[in-house]
Parts: sequence; structure tokens; C-alpha cells
Amino acid sequence: MGWKSKIEAAADRIAGYTQITPTMQVNGFGLNFPVEIKLEHMQHTGSFKARGAFNTLLSEPVPAAGLVAASGGNHGAAVGYAAHKLGHKVRIYVPEMAGPSKIALIKNTGADLQVVPGAYSDAMELAQKYEAETGAMQVHAYDAPATVAGQGSCFSEWQAQGLQADTLLIAVGGGGLISGAMAWFGGKKKVVAVEPETSKALNAALQANTPVDVEVSGVAANALGAKRIGGICFDLALSQGIESLTVSDAAITKAQQALWSQHRILVEPAGATALAALMSGVYCPAKDERVAVLICGGNIAPDPLG
Repeated sequence: MGWKSKIEAAADRIAGYTQITPTMQVNGFGLNFPVEIKLEHMQHTGSFKARGAFNTLLSEPVPAAGLVAASGGNHGAAVGYAAHKLGHKVRIYVPEMAGPSKIALIKNTGADLQVVPGAYSDAMELAQKYEAETGAMQVHAYDAPATVAGQGSCFSEWQAQGLQADTLLIAVGGGGLISGAMAWFGGKKKVVAVEPETSKALNAALQANTPVDVEVSGVAANALGAKRIGGICFDLALSQGIESLTVSDAAITKAQQALWSQHRILVEPAGATALAALMSGVYCPAKDERVAVLICGGNIAPDPLG
């Protein structure tokens, strides 16, 4: 696939359209070791998704019919934002479970927003139907090479910023973000997948040795609630033999609260999910193992200042 060159090209392509997000080394969280974090929730529209959206839109011509995307919330906001910046019309399908805060975020981008009953998979079905009927270009949330290469720019950027960690813990929904990490590092750093116990598409796929449908619920479902893991993510995870862990909603909420109370970092539950694996002891680093956590999303609901 030549992932490294694809990610380098994506990073060059989206430069100036996306933010270079800050990194920190922090202590606390009841841990006896420091943690490197990257504050990707400070990216445009509050999540890493802008990277994949801009890379997709800048990689190939957009048809006259415009763009279409299905989203649990964050992807739709990113695609709407990128489409607006680049002058394209776009229709976004989101499930009701995205919640008022994320729905409002998408609406504010100027996208043609369609809120549908059910979950992300229901929104995806309608987006695919619209694509077939109109010829609009589908911007997939996670299972497309351009999306994965865009998300991979987060990790090439972090490496250039001086990432020292041996191990990165990353929250997983459909798998686009962690795919970008696996694609960039190519096994040279340990990548650990962290999912909610009630939305664990990758964990279930690895146990079954094939992607399978899972039930989706819980506090992080509107960001990490993919019914089935993406094929790109599954193939990379299987080939690299990555560790897959799950955490409880209570652990996620506790990590979310700790980020705010100890460091004044306000994130949505998905943004705290990877940290929850450390705080709860689900992942215990070896002696002298250096760890890092990607803070992936900040679109908390309800909007605390809305």
C-alpha cells in the first residue's frame, strides 16, 4: 500500500487547512509515571476528523453533485467544514443518537443536514443510496485510504513534535484514527486499541478473526459507535498483532472528569477513552515503558457554554 508515502503526501496536501495541535507531558491521574498526550480535540470542529476530510476533498475532483457523508457527529462536522472552506455542496446524514450538540455543530457548517432515526449504520445506508442516485462523492468516515492517510498525518506530526513514547493508546470507533497510527509507525511503536465495553467493533472482530456486527451503546457511542470495524483497520490490526482492550463507561467518565479537574482539559467521552485504560489499570505499562495517549475529541454534550 505504501502507507508512509501516502501519509506524507496527505500531510503536505492538508497543510494550511488543518491545525498543528499541541502536545504535553502530564503527571497525575493517579498514575506514578508521566503520560505524553496530543490535544487533537483542538483540531477544527473539535476532532481529528478534519484531517481525513480535507485530504479526501483535496485528493480528487469533486463532482458537480457534490459530496455526501454519514456520520455519528464528528465526521459530519469535519466534512461540512472542509466542504464549506473548499466551496463544495455537501449532504450529511446523522442518526438522532448523535445528540443536539453535534447536530448543531454540523448544521453550523452550512451542510444540507439530514437527521435520521437509528444509529450510524442507518445513516450510512441512506448516504449510500443518495450517492447512487445523484453521483455525489462519498466521504467515508474511516474505511477509505484517503481518510486513513489524512488521519495518519496526526502521527507524522506528533513524531515531528518529538514523541518519545514506546506505546500509544488510541480510542477506536470505526478504526480510521488507529489505522493512521498503525500505517505511519508500521509496527515500530506499540499501538494499543481501546474501546468501550458496549461499543467494541475491533475487539469483537479480532476475537472472531473477521469483522462482525456488534451492538452499540454507552456514553461514547455517538463517536465510537461503529457497528462493524473498517476493513483497513482490521487488516492492519491483524497483521501487526496489536493489543485490543475494553473499558467501562464508568472508567471513561472518571477519565473525562480527571482531564477537566486536574488539567482543565474538557473532552467528550470518546476523548477520554484511551486514558481510561491507564487510569483503570486495564493497561499496565511495564517498568520504564513510556506511554502516550491521543485525546481525539472535544465535542462534549450538552455544550457547556452553549
